[in-house]
Parts: sequence; structure tokens; C-alpha cells
Amino acid sequence: MAFDQIEPPRLAPPPLALPSLGVDLRDADPSVIVSAAVEAFGDRLAVVSSFGAESAVMLHVAARANPDIAVLFLDTGMLFGQTLDYRRQLAARLGLTNVRDLRPRFEDLAVTDAGSDLWKTDPDACCHIRKVLPLGLALEGFDAWISGRKRFHGGDRLRLPVVERVDGRVKFNPLANWTKSDLDAYAARHDLPAHPLVAAGFPSIGCWPCTETVDEGAGVRAGRWVGSQKTECGIHTARAPGVPSFVGGDI
Repeated sequence: MAFDQIEPPRLAPPPLALPSLGVDLRDADPSVIVSAAVEAFGDRLAVVSSFGAESAVMLHVAARANPDIAVLFLDTGMLFGQTLDYRRQLAARLGLTNVRDLRPRFEDLAVTDAGSDLWKTDPDACCHIRKVLPLGLALEGFDAWISGRKRFHGGDRLRLPVVERVDGRVKFNPLANWTKSDLDAYAARHDLPAHPLVAAGFPSIGCWPCTETVDEGAGVRAGRWVGSQKTECGIHTARAPGVPSFVGGDI
């Protein structure tokens, strides 16, 4: 091969002033936060979305900043059919051109959940196979990612920072400061379609075996993993190798 045909090594982006970035964006509008993330990381930035009950707002903000941004969607094999339809319809409506469907590896399912009933006995292990592992593999190509989490969801999200560093990557939570009223107002202003199951009493939507309707006035995530102490699927929990632990923090 000729010397001029050899592709030069891809250099890592220069280090950012992350502490300053976190301070500057702490109270910024979500559109400003996403635009700053796109400017800083370019194609090394992804959005992770469930295409769930509140996903349209974050995806609309991202599409306006860059319709070609990578959107990582975890198709666990146990999602409601309505979610799969909504994923296709909403992506087309917003003009998102780079939605990537992530699925669990066949070998992991064959060895650990051949009967597709692991959720009954060990929901954490089920989420690990169907969500955590596929997302971990997909994120290897990115230096930063965007989530749609908000503080008003409660639990571990009450002190959610707008910018954090987790597992060696920068993570943006542009909607952290927003309330349910803020989301509803934005969705109405931009005529964003709701997930079809919201009207049926599902304020938060995950896999069908672990998601239930809730009574009016209950917490947003009250219908997830009902009857257990589990509140998160695991993709938002940082891990040192082999040791589950939260290591993220406000930058």
C-alpha cells in the first residue's frame, strides 16, 4: 500500500473545559444544552431514547439541533407493540435519519433467558441482558450521550445534574430542570404526538411484563416494576469493572 493511502490515526478530540461546561449549562434551556453538546462532540455524540411516554420532547429538541444525530433505541424484544409503531412514526415525523435499533445478543438470550421469563425471577438480570449490555456495546463508538431524564421523576433522579461524567463519557441531561408542565407545554406548542399508551393510563412505559397502569395522582414511574424495590433498568448506573457503583457527578 502506498504511503499516501494509509489512513492516519483518528485523534481524540481535545479535552473540554468540562467543569465550566457544567456550570454554564446548569440552568440553560434544553435547546441550548443540546446545541452545546452537538458543537462539542459532533458525530461522537448520541441520544439514547426509549421512545416512551415523554420521549417526543427530547427527540424534537435533538432533531432541531441535528436531524442526523445518532439515536440509540433499545428494542428489548419485550416492548409494547405500540412503542415499536411509535418509534417508526415519531422518527419519520421529526425527520430523524439515524435511529439505530439495539437488540440483545442471541447468545446471551439463549444462555440466560431461553424461556423469555427471566423478568419473573430476576428483573435486574433481565434488564442487564436486554438493555445494559446492548447499550454498552453501542456506546463504544461515542464520547458523549444525551438522556431524557428529569428530576421530577423522583428517586435517584432528584439530584440529577445537567452535565455529568459517567464511565469515561460525558452525559447530558438537558431536561433535568424541567417539570411535567414544561414538557406538556412544549409538546403542545410543537404539536408533538403522544405515545398511544399514555391515554390508557401509562405515564411511564418500558417492557410490557414490568409496566402497569397507575391511578391518577401516582408518581410518574409508579407503574414500573410494581411490587419490587427496583426503580431503574441499569443503563443509568455507572459501573467500575465488575463492581456496580455510581461514579457520576456534576461536572
